[in-house]
Amino acid sequence: MNQDVTPAKVLQGTLKLPADKSISHRSAMFASLHEGTSTINNFSTAADPHSTLDCMRRLGVAIRELGDNTIEVEGVGRDGLETPSDDLDCGNSGTTMRLLSGIIAGSGVPARLTGDESLSARTMKRIIDPLSEMGANIDARKDDYAPLAISRNGPIAPLHFPLPIASAQLKSCVLLAGLFGDEETEVIETLPSRDHTERLLNLPIQKENGKKIITSSRSDEIPEQSYRIPNDFSAAAFWLVAGAIHPEAEITLPKVGMNPTRTGALDILKKMGASVTVSNTGSEGAEPVADLSVSSSALQPITITEDIVPNCIDEIPILAVAMLFADGVSRISGAEELRHKETDRLTAMADMLTKAGADFTEYEDGLEIHGDPQFSPQPSTFSSYDDHRIAMSAAVLGLMAENTCRVTEAECTAISYPTFWEDLRTLTN
Repeated sequence: MNQDVTPAKVLQGTLKLPADKSISHRSAMFASLHEGTSTINNFSTAADPHSTLDCMRRLGVAIRELGDNTIEVEGVGRDGLETPSDDLDCGNSGTTMRLLSGIIAGSGVPARLTGDESLSARTMKRIIDPLSEMGANIDARKDDYAPLAISRNGPIAPLHFPLPIASAQLKSCVLLAGLFGDEETEVIETLPSRDHTERLLNLPIQKENGKKIITSSRSDEIPEQSYRIPNDFSAAAFWLVAGAIHPEAEITLPKVGMNPTRTGALDILKKMGASVTVSNTGSEGAEPVADLSVSSSALQPITITEDIVPNCIDEIPILAVAMLFADGVSRISGAEELRHKETDRLTAMADMLTKAGADFTEYEDGLEIHGDPQFSPQPSTFSSYDDHRIAMSAAVLGLMAENTCRVTEAECTAISYPTFWEDLRTLTN
């Protein structure tokens, strides 16, 4: 499906954003491992978290969808998972595959995890290595790629694991496997990454010499997961940028998740001079939330370095769009991880910028973008590369063009934001 994007004279309105995908995945998994019933409100309607629900059901967990995006999970505890009769299909979801691999390895329940063509092209070496050290047997295609057949002969072994990169998925995978061990597994984090796993599981944390040490073992009680999932900050980022770069904009986004390990893009936009207001702060379960409002802004250039990247990795494509309209040269470095997402996002972004007529340079680990507040993108057909974040970034860019632009394979936005195109029309009508 292709989508045409017409230049917007005004962007105005209030949007109910989709639920946070990262928390939706975890809430379903952790509720399944809890001994008792959890009721989770505002569960994501996106495809990826529903891959997680399907996998947990195949493992013998009763999950009921009650309507109004509410699910009820009958947790079976650590020892109640059943051997699935068929493959666990993770769809397009790297979060499902990586986190579930930790649970499967820890539980000792033999299972084979598969995914779609895109997911099967992403290396799983980062989780295979530590899980193998913990005693898991993992048979992978070409040693690194899904399908992953996971089993275990002896008990799960404890692991002292300094994170080689800032990765919430890798961290969570190891900690989830550690939940099944009699001795403590330690994950040592030097650069911050998303902390939803340790928050929702209430895992022990120590901070020493700038390092964060998170532990997990069988002695950690898995709490009930009954709460409302916050609205997705990553979805909010597209409208924060759209509102900041458009000359006639006023957009309000209620009840957005404000976890400090997720809101790096907000800090970046504020440093660029974006007019963003944060109000009605509160919490949903273990997660902070707030209402966000954005209006037309005069943006300044910014430098995003390796230490900042982990907290804005998903938002870098749309931040690159913001940089196009800043008054000067912006630089992104230390972001080579983007080459291993749903697509090579640096290459996809470079293609989008080229078609828009931007002045930029692509590097192995990032981009240098020469911005101009008066920049007018050339009307183009932008390839989404079947990547939801590239598709939505191209759509926001198209709103600023002189004539209609087109985004190809635009249905991929459903992976994280099923109502994206409807919400775009809401703001422009």
